[in-house]
Formats: sequence, structure tokens, C-alpha cells
Amino acid sequence: MTKMIAERVQRAFELTYDFFMFLAPASLSLRIPNAPSNTLGEQAWCIIGGRESCLAALKAGSWQGFRCSLEDCSSLPPILDKLKDTALDLTELCSIAPHNLSTDLLLDLLEHEVQHHGQLIRFGYANRLRFPPSWSRRYTV
Repeated sequence: MTKMIAERVQRAFELTYDFFMFLAPASLSLRIPNAPSNTLGEQAWCIIGGRESCLAALKAGSWQGFRCSLEDCSSLPPILDKLKDTALDLTELCSIAPHNLSTDLLLDLLEHEVQHHGQLIRFGYANRLRFPPSWSRRYTV
């Protein structure tokens, strides 16, 4: 069961990376018009922070608090780097200690990532952004 959840988390991570890789850098400053909204770059900050925090909790065996090492959410290269790094961290963690991973924490991580996918879809529609092919296949956007 844990292995299957970890695979789903990795798939969600790949979709997130595809979304940000597909964006024009100027899109990071977009908000959802006429609604309370942060920017797309700030969405990346929260996604990365959720990943880093859940990965730290998986390593420690319990929640250690929220933290995000992304300092610049207005530039695409550091966002893409952090998305890659956290995906590699999960892969490494799963290869080292797959039996010791908390199913609850993995599910928390999956829920957080996918919840942001819904938000990213709203950002895309509100700002008339195109979606990468992987999103069209997964979410029929």
C-alpha cells in the first residue's frame, strides 16, 4: 500500500513539474482576477514548502513543522530546481526505507499536491493559460 501511494505522489510531482515547466516566466506574477488570490509563484512556494515539510516528517517519523527553502518565487529556475530536488528526495527516501514510511504522511503529501493541482487549474482558466499535454491527459483540461 505504501509503495502504491509513493508512486502516486511521484506521479503528482511529475505533473506539477510539467505545469511549471510549461509556464512562461512572466506567468508567475499572475493572480486569479476578482478573487482573493496569491500569485502562481506563491503557489509554487506553498507546494515546495509542503513537499519539504512532509519529506522532513517522513524522515523523522513525525511532523516537524512547515518550512520552505524557496526564497524567490518570482523566478522560474529556482522553482524548477526545488521541484526537481524534492522529487529526487522522495525517490531516494523510498529506495532507502520504503517499509518505514508513514502511510498517513504520504497521504498528506499527496493530498496537498493534488489540492494545489486544482488551484493551478483555476489559475490556468482564470488567466487563459494553456496546459501541458500531461495535464490534458490526466485532468482533461
